[in-house]
Amino acid sequence: MTTWPVHTVANPLKIAVLISGGGTTLRNLLEKIREDQLPLEVVLVISSSSQAKGMAYADEANIPCKVITVVQHPDKADFSQEIFQACREKEVELVVMGGFLKQITVPEDFVNRVVNIHPSLIPAFCGAGFYGIRVHTAVIEHGAKVSGCTVHFVDDHYDHGPIIAQSVVDVLPNDQPADLAARVFEAECHVYPATIAAIAAGRVAVSGRQVVVQPAS
Repeated sequence: MTTWPVHTVANPLKIAVLISGGGTTLRNLLEKIREDQLPLEVVLVISSSSQAKGMAYADEANIPCKVITVVQHPDKADFSQEIFQACREKEVELVVMGGFLKQITVPEDFVNRVVNIHPSLIPAFCGAGFYGIRVHTAVIEHGAKVSGCTVHFVDDHYDHGPIIAQSVVDVLPNDQPADLAARVFEAECHVYPATIAAIAAGRVAVSGRQVVVQPAS
């Protein structure tokens, strides 16, 4: 079973945020840390693209940012090793994917220490090729009545690791993919930081595929 020690504002959970584009998840986390005093500290941002606009949020917050690309490291094992070695050097306790579009191999010392959020209710509308607006288009075309988002631990397969939390969003009759995407993202902005905060507070335990989240006291 995997559990975490309790962190406080005085002893925050050290996280790295992995991005590939606009960095909206990073921005949201930084805002929540500032506003809600979440017991988190972003000690590193890693971008899979030298053009990612989200790096500006790291720069504004004086957070070290490292660019690690597939072009530089075409072998997945080498690419993953570069990412996790950078995290080890910063003593990262939890890796948070925020719109990170590259697949990685999770090393043994980071099993159940990497989290991601997917814009559907896993196991529906997930896996290779399901990302961004493609997910919401598929949901609407399939005629689903609900969608939402899923926070999960990352393993070596797309959208496959143990599920930690899910948030349900109604699919409305006249929804366009962008409409649904906006409402799902609003849900993401609440459930992702809340889930990471639960990990920081020592309220999350993992045993195999079963994840138990204790309520806040």
